[in-house]
Amino acid sequence: MEKRIINPWTWQNERSYAQAVEVKQVEGTLYCAGQAAVHADGTSSNADMKTQLLLAIQNLEQVITEADYECKNIVRLNILTTSTAELWPHFTVLQEWIAKHGIQQATTLCEVKTLFETLSIELEATVVK
Repeated sequence: MEKRIINPWTWQNERSYAQAVEVKQVEGTLYCAGQAAVHADGTSSNADMKTQLLLAIQNLEQVITEADYECKNIVRLNILTTSTAELWPHFTVLQEWIAKHGIQQATTLCEVKTLFETLSIELEATVVK
């Protein structure tokens, strides 16, 4: 796989994403459904934003790993939240996870009115190998 990051500016670096990611010679592509703070028994978390973010990251990582892909090869990460104001104080949690895996991804952050049941954050990824 060959990956090229396109960043006409530098300001996005502080926000832990790339403006565009080009990928060539891909062996496979994994399209992950939105991963949220849903426990292994299928119950939705009603915890605070930080706790839900940590569980959503854990769930996303588990799906990627079980599919035999690597988090470092995430090329697109969409973030859906019911409150950007509640997410911002904990955004470093996501940035640290991105840095830990050396992920360079295009990202879209959207505030939505609601997510399923009691959920407040959802992460949707595209991963290549």
